[in-house]
Amino acid sequence: MTKKPKLSKTGKERKLDPRGIVRGAKTHVKTARYRKSSSTRWLQRQLNDPYVAAAKRDGYRSRAAYKIIELDEKFNFLHGAKAVVDLGAAPGGWSQVAAKECAGNISIIGIDLLDVSPVAGATMLKMDFTTPEAEQTLLKLITGPIDLVMSDMAASTTGHQNTDYIRTLGLMELAFDFAIKVLGEDGTFIAKVFAGGTDANILANLKNNFRSVRHFKPPASRSESKETYLVAQGFKG
Repeated sequence: MTKKPKLSKTGKERKLDPRGIVRGAKTHVKTARYRKSSSTRWLQRQLNDPYVAAAKRDGYRSRAAYKIIELDEKFNFLHGAKAVVDLGAAPGGWSQVAAKECAGNISIIGIDLLDVSPVAGATMLKMDFTTPEAEQTLLKLITGPIDLVMSDMAASTTGHQNTDYIRTLGLMELAFDFAIKVLGEDGTFIAKVFAGGTDANILANLKNNFRSVRHFKPPASRSESKETYLVAQGFKG
């Protein structure tokens, strides 16, 4: 017997993707007398976000976990990975996914300015990646070639699009400089960039070091977000 599709209160069919993420159902938040409209909008967005619900159901620390899941579904970089560095690791969702997809047979080193609760199979550092001390600490912990360097780092937004783009691009460039120091042959580098993509000079440098360089915005990225992800694969060593 064929199951009937789930319907919203309006009678419209809810869309369900393979992960069980329901789309189309909306919850409305009544504005409290003293609640700012911005906080009401944030709460309503969270309540209506299928990835937020899926993260709670699947035990991930944030909806961002599905970004790396969707990136991996398209580019298949986690299969066979034994050593991973997670830059801008908080709250730990990307490291959770890496540990899960590799069935625990993986070494993960994460770093962030913020505290990150322990992740099984991972070493988490509370440090500023942009400082020389952080890189030195990471290099001491790395005992062999790295298969994947993944960076979800982004500069705090200022509201000025060009400034935000330049600052986040700077973080991506720092992550790239680090990646080519530690990646093994055929390794993968993933990093967040904002609208505008990757600077032409940096892109040329990436193509000199990797066999494939592409940009992709996973479905889990909010539609209004300017973020996209750089995926560089096949490190030439």
